[in-house]
Amino acid sequence: MAAFLHFLLLLCSFAYNFNTSQSRHTYPQQKGAIFHVTKDRSTLQYVTQIHHGSPLQPTNLVIDLGGPFLWLTCNSDSGSSSSRSLISHSSIKCLSANPNTQKSKSSKCETFPQNRITQMATQGDLVQDIIALPFVDGSKTEPITAVNSQFLFSCAPKLLLKGLATGAGGMLGLGRTRVSVVSQIAAAFGSKPQFILCLSSSNGVVLHDSWEYGSYFVSGISDSLTYTPLVTKVDSPHEYFINLKSIRVNGKRLSLNYKEGLGGIKLSTVVPYSTMESSVYAVFVKAYEQAAMAMNMTRVASVTPFGLCFGSENIDGIRVGSRVPVVDLALQSEMVKWRIHGRSSMVQVSDEVMCLGLLDGGLEQKTSIVLGGHQLEDTPLHFDLGASMLGFSSSTLMDQNSCSDLGLGFGFKDSM
Repeated sequence: MAAFLHFLLLLCSFAYNFNTSQSRHTYPQQKGAIFHVTKDRSTLQYVTQIHHGSPLQPTNLVIDLGGPFLWLTCNSDSGSSSSRSLISHSSIKCLSANPNTQKSKSSKCETFPQNRITQMATQGDLVQDIIALPFVDGSKTEPITAVNSQFLFSCAPKLLLKGLATGAGGMLGLGRTRVSVVSQIAAAFGSKPQFILCLSSSNGVVLHDSWEYGSYFVSGISDSLTYTPLVTKVDSPHEYFINLKSIRVNGKRLSLNYKEGLGGIKLSTVVPYSTMESSVYAVFVKAYEQAAMAMNMTRVASVTPFGLCFGSENIDGIRVGSRVPVVDLALQSEMVKWRIHGRSSMVQVSDEVMCLGLLDGGLEQKTSIVLGGHQLEDTPLHFDLGASMLGFSSSTLMDQNSCSDLGLGFGFKDSM
């Protein structure tokens, strides 16, 4: 608990009011960037805001953890940006965004932005423009807004917005590419490509620390982090995968016959609840129900989209430590575990019913497990792209804290 509270105090010391003045077109000495995140209750998507173009315009974007780049609809009702310019298909910038650009016959750099919630994709144009990012200076208390006039992103048609949270104008990709938001911020400041993600059911943050004079953000939670290697998948190199050795329910290891290449975990912010490949889910849900019955939990009728629900009258809340089965995911070894329990495993759908927040992902799911937003909430995650490692902490709910505490005092909620 002390480590996480230390983390909160360090972050709150950097509180600021976001100033979108266009007077600064160079980078002062920043410590890090903060993207404030809110959860849209109707879609369960995580939304942040940037300012871009000339004049600067605010745009809400859905967070896509594994997205390869930022895309948005450029021709908005407020007019086009006077500072935006197209990227040529023969440029190095185009090659960074699209390694297959040599196959294109167009003079423009073609990209293929995708709404990874609806799985709809289309052709777009790579452009560069002014992006105003909220940065904080570790040596000062006043706000700093840094402006990058050569930020690369894709212009996409409005049809890609279907299925996104109301008011969202695109998606902010944090994936493992040279043109993701994380990589571009790191390249601009000559810092390491790494960031912290801390989501909650209300407010959260994405933090980029420059690490130039030592990390302020990571130092607050480093003692409580467990690290596991990030795994690269050839067919999805921009996404975040980790190993999976075994699954245990209340300490009992499940007997699973993994298909070739199936035994892994993908982390995703565009999936609201974790999913399991059907053959894995069938074994898991049977074991979970048996463990729940042994704990005198009462099964009730399922509530869509959940497959396993229980009466909550005999359950003492759904915080960490509640009397529900504990799920342990062993990662690179049996000694390194990601624990799912209490609120991270259950979803309260009514006063009388709670449901298991892990769903059947179908036979076509390419990994054993996709850890979705609900299971990522209130778990600080440190993505170190340079070292290809993921640091994770036991749910902050263990300490009666929430990632929403990180957003206190920043004033972002009122701006969306």
